[in-house]
Amino acid sequence: MYAVIVTFQVVADEMPAFMPLMRKNAAMSLAQEAGCHQFDICTDPMHPDDVFLYELYTDRPAFDLHLASDHFKVFDAKTKPMITAKVVRTYQDVIT
Repeated sequence: MYAVIVTFQVVADEMPAFMPLMRKNAAMSLAQEAGCHQFDICTDPMHPDDVFLYELYTDRPAFDLHLASDHFKVFDAKTKPMITAKVVRTYQDVIT
């Protein structure tokens, strides 16, 4: 498995617009991408402008397919102005 962890800092007051787009991206990834096995969206009331994602893919090529998908490209374009910071970390050897 190939794990992807993403943290976003969302522009203050943009969370109501950001979260439906994030949920749609996750749902479409799980429904349309055979290599996407998990896509968790996490928030913390103590940090209302932060979003944490935990995603599991079969391998790096499956994640690359995700990045190339139309639904991800739409999500990325629509949310780019809503994000003040984004960090992506990947982990190749996931032991289950």
